[in-house]
Amino acid sequence: MPYERPLIRVEPPGPKARELIRRHHELIMTSTHDPENLPLVIERGEGVWLVDVDGNVYLDFTSAIAVNNLGYPTHPEVARVAIEQLSVLAHAAGTDFYNPYQIPLAEVLISIAPGDFGKKVFFSNSGTEANEAAIKIARYSTNRKYFVSFIGSFHGRTMGSLSLTASKPVHKKRFYMTMPGVIHVPYPNPYRNPWGVDGYEHPDELVSRVLDFIEYWVFEHQVPADEVAAVFFEPIQGEGGYVVPPKTFFVELKKLADKHGILLVDDEVQMGLGRTGRMLAVEHFGIAPDIVTLAKALGAGVVPLGATIFRKDLDPEPGAHSNTFGGHALAAAVAAKNIEVIKSLLPHVSELEKLFIERLAELKERYRAVGDVRGLGLAWGVEFVKDGRTKEHDAKTRNRVLYEALRRGLVLLGCGKSAVRLIPPLIITEEQAKIGLDIFEEAVKASHS
Repeated sequence: MPYERPLIRVEPPGPKARELIRRHHELIMTSTHDPENLPLVIERGEGVWLVDVDGNVYLDFTSAIAVNNLGYPTHPEVARVAIEQLSVLAHAAGTDFYNPYQIPLAEVLISIAPGDFGKKVFFSNSGTEANEAAIKIARYSTNRKYFVSFIGSFHGRTMGSLSLTASKPVHKKRFYMTMPGVIHVPYPNPYRNPWGVDGYEHPDELVSRVLDFIEYWVFEHQVPADEVAAVFFEPIQGEGGYVVPPKTFFVELKKLADKHGILLVDDEVQMGLGRTGRMLAVEHFGIAPDIVTLAKALGAGVVPLGATIFRKDLDPEPGAHSNTFGGHALAAAVAAKNIEVIKSLLPHVSELEKLFIERLAELKERYRAVGDVRGLGLAWGVEFVKDGRTKEHDAKTRNRVLYEALRRGLVLLGCGKSAVRLIPPLIITEEQAKIGLDIFEEAVKASHS
């Protein structure tokens, strides 16, 4: 049955949830679960609603970490395609044999990637694998050794992509050494950067500071520019706090990269496929990257799927890279239909953006603990601080907000050191979005000190 509002029958975690959480920690490897602030055990999903094992009904503002962009359990058009494909062929070693299902998906992906040049696609199973493929393609095609990545970035947890990641120290703790050859530089965070520049008031100055840092402190002191294969970036930093850079940054970064023959790799794993109101977030910034990586929402929550879209002339020789399951027949069929449905929702996402801009700006005005609000489309970050002047992070308040929202029937996720991300499914209605934003404000008010 459809739900109209959240319904909390028992304070989370309820008795069934507590037992399952206990059993989980006995049997399953420690990961990123937060049983204190997010003690949620999901039994099923319906549209934009999640139902836990104790019968509580929640409004979802996480999209399963930007995977279920079309909601739960599976969009009916995507489900129909999946069922039909399962009756024909699910897997048939698509990197050794050929099949008719990968080609249409590759054509669709190439069509949505910016750039008036030939492109190819490599299929994998996840975002980190898509970025590993990008690392290898960049190194192989340029025969260069080094990479530049940004502080605050998250590109994955396997050893190559982990070397690009610089979001939280725990990601690399005890994993030395990761892939050598990565230089991390400041990201143009308008709210929080090493130079204390107000990037909202002075965006051009912030952009110049970052580019000057790369040109002078990296290329003239650490590594020669002609040995840098690529710069990896997220158009909006995800795990790092949903940070939106100044509008001109990537145009200027591309000028710098082109000057030195350096590739640009655009990690769209979290922000791609409609999340920002465009198919790819980089479209907001007016450049065509050499390589684009996708995952998360690509498989519609049905199948794990990653994709690396790259300039055709960068294609390595046969055998240089491959995998077993990436882009199998089922995944390809599901993803093609998924992209078709997402395209139809882009105007809706752009319309809802206005609501989030208005409501979150009001929130920032009302509560001193809200230091910054930033986002595009249906991808928003709200950063909590102890003091607006010093911008001291306040993870304690952020965590209280997560739990206070949950106990009122809204599911949220943290990001960065003290931010919350608001990323509802793209199918959410205006009325449902208003309900979620109302609950979010209630949670902030209850946590505000």
